[in-house]
Amino acid sequence: MKSHHKNNVQKVVLVISDLHLSAGKMFKGKRNLLEDFHYDRELIDFLNYYSTGDYAEIEVELIINGDFLDFLAVPYVEFYDDEFWSEKAALAKLHMIMSAHKGVLDALKRFVSHSGKSIVYIIGNHDAEFVFESVKEDFLAYFGPLRDRLTLSNQISTYKPVKGVSILHGHQYEVAHDFDQENAVVETLSGERYFIPPWGSYYVTNVINKYKQERSYINAVRPIKHFMIHGLIFDTFFTLRFMLSNFYYFIMVRFWHYYLMKRSLLKVIADLLRELELFQDFETLTRQYFENHQDTRVLIVGHTHNPTLRIFNDGTTFINTGTWTRMVNLDLAHWNNGNVLTYAKIILKNKDYTLEEFDQNVEVDLKHWSGMNAFPYSEYH
Repeated sequence: MKSHHKNNVQKVVLVISDLHLSAGKMFKGKRNLLEDFHYDRELIDFLNYYSTGDYAEIEVELIINGDFLDFLAVPYVEFYDDEFWSEKAALAKLHMIMSAHKGVLDALKRFVSHSGKSIVYIIGNHDAEFVFESVKEDFLAYFGPLRDRLTLSNQISTYKPVKGVSILHGHQYEVAHDFDQENAVVETLSGERYFIPPWGSYYVTNVINKYKQERSYINAVRPIKHFMIHGLIFDTFFTLRFMLSNFYYFIMVRFWHYYLMKRSLLKVIADLLRELELFQDFETLTRQYFENHQDTRVLIVGHTHNPTLRIFNDGTTFINTGTWTRMVNLDLAHWNNGNVLTYAKIILKNKDYTLEEFDQNVEVDLKHWSGMNAFPYSEYH
């Protein structure tokens, strides 16, 4: 933003999602192949840039739209099987992540220390263990007296920072990853609390994480069907093992146990077909959202890691903020999107406007953060 334009801006809203901070690239002297986030320095620059200089006197709201921390990708945690989903395990994983990315946490703290700066954290499916009050409390405690400038709540599923803009993570559209934030914790007779994850989270920890130790890119390739075709040709044995594991896991975990519980084969098949709709095209869902929410002109989501800016003929806009992790896209239309650090930027020129005046008062765009650091090199991942 050029300095001579700043007087025309009343508020700036930034939206990032799917950074997937885990336990660091090294853990207890071992290479951590589950760590997907390697842009600490770039994120720190990003936070500093939007809280100082031309933005020092402007209200800036940072929206973390889910999967900022990745509780599913923490290795070597000393909790196994169902204990992995306990409150104690969630706290242990949180502390590992915060310790590994302390520079980022400090940058977030500096960000909210500046006048007019605030953060809203929307819970996704990889950081779902924030449903534990103790986990939220430990995270917010890091900010000390500044914690009031950071909102982290189970009550937020869809957030509207300005009139006409709706933001949600997007996992709600996939049965495999959807969960009820208000009823996702159970307590045993002894007082121990456990998170009830969606089956997609079990799939990540039991299948994806296992094969990621052999091929670190296993969760970074899109589209999945192209990955399977490419893998069968160039990495046949591994891809066959991976496909068979997927089939076996789905049949045993979903189909068989679900069938025993429901006893209706037709109902089971119908439900399971819905659960197989992973990383689906969001265009149809987007149109349905706009039809059902007439007060929304812009819908911003994350989750699928595919940065998208789509403006429809009726003036509505769909944005997917993508991810800050390394991606491999085998679709030629997106071949150069592998390491693009994307985010949505909303500029509010006037806070007092009607929905009909939206275009004259709100600018929304998908941006690419290229960094400010003067180093002539960057780390290779």
